[in-house]
Amino acid sequence: MALKFTDENFQTEVLNSDQLVLVDFYADWCGPCKMMAPIIDELAGEYEGNVKIGKLNVDESPSTSSKYRVMSIPTLLFVKNGEVVDNIVGAVSKAQVVAKIDQHK
Repeated sequence: MALKFTDENFQTEVLNSDQLVLVDFYADWCGPCKMMAPIIDELAGEYEGNVKIGKLNVDESPSTSSKYRVMSIPTLLFVKNGEVVDNIVGAVSKAQVVAKIDQHK
């Protein structure tokens, strides 16, 4: 199961992590986000212990969404050592997400 990231825990859970972190910026009302949800949850289980994978609700955590200029959802940010190293915008296949994770972990 994917972690829940918020404005309050983003610094600790994402920016200060010593692992690659995948952040899924989503909203409950977003159709493509709902398509990505099972993929994100699957990957969270598959990469547990190696890559930190979680979701951030843009409606509940607007300041983090704004800081990272998230204009379209779903947006996946790949964060390593506190820096965004890659991103994906829009719904994509599991294979595309896996390729990005493997490229950066």
